[in-house]
Amino acid sequence: MSARNRELFALIPVALLVTAGFAAVFAVNADEISDASLVFGGYFLAICVATHLFLRITLPNADPYLFPLCAALAAVGLVVLYRIDETLAVEQATVFLLGLGAFAATIVFLRDYHVLERYRYLIALGSLALLLAPRIPGLGEQVNGAYLAVDLGPLSFQPAEIAKIGVVIFLASYLHEKRELLSVAARRIAGLTIPPLKHFGPLLVVWGAAMVMLVFIRDLGSSLMFFGAFLALVYVATNRFSYVVVGLILFFAGAAFFAGTVGHVQDRIDIWLDPFGPDPLDRGLQIRNSMFAQADGGLFGEGLGQTLLNPSNQFIAESCAGGFPFCGSILPEPHTDFIYAVVVAEVGLFGACGVLACYLLVGARGFKAAVMAPDGFSKLLATGLTAVFCLQAFVIIGGVVKLIPLTGVTLPFISFGGSSIVANMVLLALLLLVSDRARQPQPGEAGP
Repeated sequence: MSARNRELFALIPVALLVTAGFAAVFAVNADEISDASLVFGGYFLAICVATHLFLRITLPNADPYLFPLCAALAAVGLVVLYRIDETLAVEQATVFLLGLGAFAATIVFLRDYHVLERYRYLIALGSLALLLAPRIPGLGEQVNGAYLAVDLGPLSFQPAEIAKIGVVIFLASYLHEKRELLSVAARRIAGLTIPPLKHFGPLLVVWGAAMVMLVFIRDLGSSLMFFGAFLALVYVATNRFSYVVVGLILFFAGAAFFAGTVGHVQDRIDIWLDPFGPDPLDRGLQIRNSMFAQADGGLFGEGLGQTLLNPSNQFIAESCAGGFPFCGSILPEPHTDFIYAVVVAEVGLFGACGVLACYLLVGARGFKAAVMAPDGFSKLLATGLTAVFCLQAFVIIGGVVKLIPLTGVTLPFISFGGSSIVANMVLLALLLLVSDRARQPQPGEAGP
C-alpha cells in the first residue's frame, strides 16, 4: 500500500473519534440524540480528506502518519472544547481551517525550504522582536503574571508560538554551518570540550538574548521549551553529550538564580513544592483542583460531560462550602492550561495514555524524518521542530500532573488558542517537507 493510501485509511478512525465524541456529549447535554454528531464527523472527515488530496499532489512521498496523528489530536481538542463551551469549539474549528491555510501556504511557497538558510539572521531578529512585543506598552497584556499576548484591535495572538519556529530555523542553519568547527575545535582543547567563543559567539549572543527576553516577559514554559530544543540541536550537530551536561548545569544554575531573585518564578516553585500549603491568596488552588479532577477520572474516566461543571460533584460542594474561589468549576482554566486534566477526568488514565501515545508517535515520526534526511540542515531542522513540539507537550502535561512547576504554554492541537494551532500547522508542514525530500525514491527504486 502506498504512503498516501495509508494516510487516507488512517484518517477514518479520526473521523470516527470525532463522531463518537460529539455523540457522547450530545447524549449527556440533550434530551434526545440528533444526527448532529454525524454531521460534525462528516465535516471533519471531508476537511481531512481535502488536505490528504492536497498532500497526495504536492508531497507524494511525505510521512503518511504525521498528519493523521495531528488530526487526531485536533479532534480530541474539538470534542473536549465542545464539552466545555460550544462557542469555544466553533472558534477552534474556524482557527483549524485557518491553520490548514497556513499549512498549505507553507508547502506551496517553501518547497525548497533550504532558502530559509539565507535569511537566518533576519529570522532570528524577527523572532526576538516577536518575543519582546508583549512588553511594549499599549500592545502587550499581562496574563497570570506573564506577558504572553499581543493585542492588535480585534486580533490577539501569542508571539512565542510563532517565534519558536524562527528560533529553531536559525539554530538549525547556524549549527549546520558551524558544526565541523565546533567539533574540531572542541577536540583541540585538552581536557575540555567547550569550543572557542569565536565559533560559538554569535549563537550565544542570539540565544542569550532570547533567554533574557523570555525571562523578561516571564514566559517560563517557553524558556524551558526553547532551551531543551537548543540542547537537542547542539547534541545532534556535534555528537557530544558533554554539551548537554554543561547546558543542564547552566540551566539549573540559572533556574536557582532566578528563583531567588524573580518573585514570579519563586511563586511557581513554591506552589509546585507544596500546593496545599498556607497561602492567603490560595495560589495553589489550580494545581490542587487539577490533581483532584484527575483522581476522580480513575482508569476509565467518568464519561464526557460527567465531570468538571457537574454541580453534584462532591469536591465542588466542599469548595463552595469552604469559601474557595472558582467554586463553580473544578478547573479555573479548563480550556487552556488544564485541558489535559479535563481529558483525564472524563476519559480516564487509559484515554489520557492514548493522547500521550499520539504525541510520542509524532515525536517518533519526526525524528525518523530527521534520521532519513539527506543533508545536515534538513536533519537539524526536523530534529529541532520535533523537539520543540514534544517539549511543549511535556512542559504543560508535566505541570498539570505536578511533575514540574506549572507554566503557561498550550497543549499542541488540543488547547484553545489560535496562535498555537496556526504555528503548529506550519511546524507540521515543515516536517512533511523534510520527510518528502528524505523519502523520495532513488533512481530505479519504487516509491514508498
